[in-house]
Amino acid sequence: MTPPPGPPAPPVGSTAPAVADVDTVARVAAQVRANVEKVIEGKGEVVGAAIVVLLAEGHLLIEDVPGVGKTMLAKALARSIDSTVRRVQFTPDLLPSDITGVSVFDQSTRTFEFRPGGVFANIVIGDEINRASPKTQSALLECMAERQVTVDNVTYQLESPFMVIATQNPVEMEGTYPLPEAQRDRFMARVSIGYPVTAAEMAMLSNHGTVNPLDDLEPVTDSAEIRKLCAIVAQVHVSEAVQQYAVALTSATRHHPELVLGASPRATLHLVRAAKARAALHRRDYVLPDDVRALLPMVLAHRLLPSAEAAVGGRDAAGILQALAAQVPVPDRPTS
Repeated sequence: MTPPPGPPAPPVGSTAPAVADVDTVARVAAQVRANVEKVIEGKGEVVGAAIVVLLAEGHLLIEDVPGVGKTMLAKALARSIDSTVRRVQFTPDLLPSDITGVSVFDQSTRTFEFRPGGVFANIVIGDEINRASPKTQSALLECMAERQVTVDNVTYQLESPFMVIATQNPVEMEGTYPLPEAQRDRFMARVSIGYPVTAAEMAMLSNHGTVNPLDDLEPVTDSAEIRKLCAIVAQVHVSEAVQQYAVALTSATRHHPELVLGASPRATLHLVRAAKARAALHRRDYVLPDDVRALLPMVLAHRLLPSAEAAVGGRDAAGILQALAAQVPVPDRPTS
């Protein structure tokens, strides 16, 4: 019997991680996931997506109606990692300086002293991000893309790991502002939690009715280990065929007649980086086309802008993306 094809062989001189390294990534990620699921029950797929974004060094946007656990998910993930955490409640009167920081004149020393804002932490929770004005939302652009903050012509680097977990309500809700396209593009992925199934909601009534489940949540890893895991994920091998597949998918969105705005080159980069993290979580040191395709909805859909005709016809970005992906040829799995 002919043996099944093996994994693609990394090129000579490749820095692909050893199998033991990706096993470590999968083991620690499983611990974090189990810890978060003590609080967020019945939403394993959403929790897994958040961990993928964390290991891919991206930022996560959680969009859903109020009361389904968006902030709880963000806090549970942050508490599972022994690192610095800051929460910023976005309101209409929030100022950009509340996020980035401000220089204050010190009377005793006759000099200006910089007081860091809410983004100076490993995990930044931006609660209801689309309730602040577009000007305040834009204060996050530099720190999310370049992991630095510039105030009064002085640049301050943000410590790694750095992840923004933002929650937002649907734009149809009262008192919300739509996120600018430039800011949506800086989020690696967008997920929706959705309503819990009946059994999970019954368990929530029993377990969360009298105590806050976050109070008993202990860290299972720390920021130093997360930095090591991110470095391992970054070394996961991506063959040229898989890279071409990712580029073909994002390029197709730019020429689709029902899309006014397609995916940016940053989206392609985020798609490949997230695929590396997904491969490592499956204990592989190489990326398959399946990894790329599985991540399409959460990595690309929020960046796309359907045309007016598509909106009138009831076709949203996710549906257009699904139909488009079915038309792009999937590369054959290479053999070693």
